[in-house]
Amino acid sequence: MIEVRPVRSGKEKKQFLEFPLELYKGNEYFVPALYNDEKKIFNKNYFYYETARAEYFLAYNGSKVVGRISVLIQDLYNTKHNEKRARFTRFDSINDREVSNALFKAAEAWAAEQGMDTICGPLGFSDLEREGLLIEGFDQHQTFEEQYNYDYYADLIEAYGFVKEVDWYEHRMTLPKDDSFIRLGRVSAWMMKKFNLHIGTAKTNSGYIKKYLNDIFDLLDDTYSGLYGTFPFTESMRKNFADSFKLIINRKYCIVLCDKDEKAVAFGVSIPGIGRAVQKSGGRLTLPCIYKVLKEKYRPTTIDLGLVGVTPRLQNLGINAIMLFELMKVMKKGKIEYFETNLTLESNEKVRAQFVYFEHHQNKVRRSYVKKINKV
Repeated sequence: MIEVRPVRSGKEKKQFLEFPLELYKGNEYFVPALYNDEKKIFNKNYFYYETARAEYFLAYNGSKVVGRISVLIQDLYNTKHNEKRARFTRFDSINDREVSNALFKAAEAWAAEQGMDTICGPLGFSDLEREGLLIEGFDQHQTFEEQYNYDYYADLIEAYGFVKEVDWYEHRMTLPKDDSFIRLGRVSAWMMKKFNLHIGTAKTNSGYIKKYLNDIFDLLDDTYSGLYGTFPFTESMRKNFADSFKLIINRKYCIVLCDKDEKAVAFGVSIPGIGRAVQKSGGRLTLPCIYKVLKEKYRPTTIDLGLVGVTPRLQNLGINAIMLFELMKVMKKGKIEYFETNLTLESNEKVRAQFVYFEHHQNKVRRSYVKKINKV
């Protein structure tokens, strides 16, 4: 018989954190989150709890853990959109509907007790957490920013009554042929001159973060405010992400465009592909793991294209071409094999249109599901 219990004790917290590491042990595509970052979800002062509530559940078959789930309410999002939504995240289960149904029933019941009428996911506390269920691309290595899952997860989720709400596409891209590079360079130079823009600079990674991070978050809020699942970032969120970026950011792969007054008007943040560097350690920052991360940081073989933002007055004018060209120049100087785009909403055709400058193919699809909550 399957028993689902809320996580309370230190032992249960450890089991919650380590269950996916056991479930995916030996899987070549799974990339764990950083273990110490995940531990923070059980800290009562966790910065996300300023605007959110959450509960965590484990499923047991006897004494053996066979599944887990987190359910949360992001009050900042609900207030902005006038909704009563809960989100499920950190869902992992063996291939057993009895287990998954019990987990979703517990999550749904908690959400109903909190006054919610809808549950969706997988979605985290914010758009910068891992989100979406992998439904295509199970033979593809995951980026550090996104979660791998087995192909049976979709069947478990849909069997409980969830239906598709949105999909995201991911693409793998390689450098274009020389004629495309030259053509994009001309477009970039013309755009820079027309709008009197220049590339922002800083001597160190920490200097780069200090100089531009607040502008980047402002642009992020402006650019993504109307997209699925998003809301403005608080000061605590900004500070936490700034601290997290220090380990992995390399300013060479982060492009900031500034106007004549040195105000950032667009950005493109990419990070070295450190996914394989954290695999063997289970996301723990052991000395060998740190060495591998730093090696990828300064001599990367792959790049993850994370976020792109443009100030509203310059949107839809082709400004992205400048950032793509600048990224290409850096990639040509190194030994970059390819880069991954991470998540792009299926409806975001304008962003996907920029991929024409690269040799590219769609290699993954992720999905967010939604379900009305059954009245208790």
